[in-house]
Amino acid sequence: MTTSAKPLAIVTGASSGVGLHATHALIDRGWQVIMACRDTAKGEAAAQSLSLAPAAYQVMPLDLASLDSVRAFHAAFHATGRALDALILNAATYLPLLKDPMRSPEGYEISVATNYLGHFLLANLMLDDLQKAAAPRLVTLGTVTANAVELGGRIPIPAPADLGTFDGFRAGFKAPVAMIDGQAFKAGKAYKDSKLALMMMNRELHTRYHASTGIVFSTLYPGCVADTPLFRNAPALFQKLFPLFQKYITKGYVSQPVSGDRVAQVVADPAFAESGLHWSWGNRQQPGRKAFAQRLAPKAADARRSKQLWDLTAPVVGL
Repeated sequence: MTTSAKPLAIVTGASSGVGLHATHALIDRGWQVIMACRDTAKGEAAAQSLSLAPAAYQVMPLDLASLDSVRAFHAAFHATGRALDALILNAATYLPLLKDPMRSPEGYEISVATNYLGHFLLANLMLDDLQKAAAPRLVTLGTVTANAVELGGRIPIPAPADLGTFDGFRAGFKAPVAMIDGQAFKAGKAYKDSKLALMMMNRELHTRYHASTGIVFSTLYPGCVADTPLFRNAPALFQKLFPLFQKYITKGYVSQPVSGDRVAQVVADPAFAESGLHWSWGNRQQPGRKAFAQRLAPKAADARRSKQLWDLTAPVVGL
């Protein structure tokens, strides 16, 4: 990637799925993109598969499950002195078949470590780099399954997202603790909880830093990308039937290119310049439908709870 006057974005988890197609959509809009990927060879192959112009992207190593990797990624970028116009927190891991928790290098449950803790640390470290840009944005991928005011957020399998009173973080979040609420491990719920925590983090970022920095903090749900590689660790039958169910029954299906374009809209378009909102296109896709600000569940929108979660997370990641 060549340094230029074009706006610059970092996209985490850009080697596949929504992140890859968001990268493509941003480049089509004239942006340059740093593809932050755990597997850099996979990231390079993915970029080449979409014929992305080599001058428009750079692949950099980032393993969000490792807090040391997050710090190394930030140090490498910060050393360039470049302004960062947008940070897109997209990467996620979903391991619904686990019976026992996997652990990050620091000893934290892997879904929360990757999806939430790594992004929490990265967002905080990158604030100075974002402030160098004229109109910076920090955009976080949320999910309907973490928003209890929507039907998808009330699905009881294995349980709806619920962070309780954050007892797992209060206990240090290391073995035997594996859930933010301190309860028994449920792999699918750990994913939902991590995404709920991310959405609450973004609200707290807005509260703490929007007025003083001008950074626009947003979350979005781009629709149900039912065939994304996020589901590669789900049961084989689920991978086959879920896209069909979303396409023909719920009408919630969104293709990977459309989801990537929606992320790029929230990153780059003037219509999304208001901070502190959660953007959605609805759970039943309609041709030509515009994005709207989706209400979050009371516990997710509770400023007191978001501050508590922030204050408990900071020491977990070493801030």
